[in-house]
Amino acid sequence: MTEGVKVFHVIGLMSGTSLDGLDIASCKFRFEDLTRKWSFRIYEAETVSYPEEWTNRLASVEKSSAEDLARTDVEYGHWLGRAVHAFIDKHGINPDFIASHGHTIFHQPDAGFTTQIGKGAAIAAETGFPVICDFRSTDVAFGGQGAPLVPAGDRLLFPSFQYCLNIGGFANISFEKESDRIAYDICPANIILNRIARKSGKCYDKDGIIAASGKIDPKLLNALNSLDYYKISSPKSLGKEWLLTEFVPLIEKSAISLEDKMRTVTEHIAIQIAGSLDNDSSKQALVTGGGALNLYLMRLIGEKTNTRIVIPDLKTIQFKEALIFAFLGVLRQMGEFNTLSSVTGAQKNTSGGCIYI
Repeated sequence: MTEGVKVFHVIGLMSGTSLDGLDIASCKFRFEDLTRKWSFRIYEAETVSYPEEWTNRLASVEKSSAEDLARTDVEYGHWLGRAVHAFIDKHGINPDFIASHGHTIFHQPDAGFTTQIGKGAAIAAETGFPVICDFRSTDVAFGGQGAPLVPAGDRLLFPSFQYCLNIGGFANISFEKESDRIAYDICPANIILNRIARKSGKCYDKDGIIAASGKIDPKLLNALNSLDYYKISSPKSLGKEWLLTEFVPLIEKSAISLEDKMRTVTEHIAIQIAGSLDNDSSKQALVTGGGALNLYLMRLIGEKTNTRIVIPDLKTIQFKEALIFAFLGVLRQMGEFNTLSSVTGAQKNTSGGCIYI
């Protein structure tokens, strides 16, 4: 290793609320002591689709017994470990460690708890490599939202962009404001678009084709835009519980066609995202996550803001969150802060994550 340079080889794991599958990314991070700058590269990366059994199990486990939840936590951890082991064997990788986000089942920071399953000890047992996981709990214990966590990585890995926008299960944004990193969940995104698409027999609305075929329903659009969450200042975050109690009922009680629901919800997402940008043509927004591939949604956002929308290479679009959780593991390993109180509202910055060896 070059003097004054630190290098880390890490596998990052991410499973989002939209249940698209498990993202696995093999990443290299390089830190130069002299410049205090980070650089990165994503080497191998792939998404492992969930078998139907796991899709159904993860979608319903919050309604199960405490015993079933504990069992699922461990069994899902072993499933993750086997998936990563296969990835390691396939690509001949020898990582320093694995960093896993887990799969969020409960996220109620205002009540003082958050739960991401996928037992780190089980992943370590299956792979033979150290595992860092459970990144959110420390922040929540200090009164924070436990989310978003990606902004710590945005600040250090993507400093040239004024905004970092990720459109995954939920859309979230991060940016610098008066030397603090500010971030929050904007609105539901793929988690609700996929839910609507499944009612037509499709997994998702490819390129926004279903939305483009529908019409906006002003009544539903106004109801969605009027939700109380949008009136709250950051720090704030969204979870599946809020979606099911506040958002979904508005859609389900509407008698309009599926195409019109998709069009109206896509319009709502575009309005909320564009409203989080300051409409300055001199600024750039890096857009990642599955939503960046929704051509119709991206067109609608572009029509509603002058901020320059930048869509990066496909690996960065699809695996940025896995990349950043790998990086949060690096910061945890170094004892550096990986969770920012300016983002989450916690009492202080913390270095979150449990380590299994």
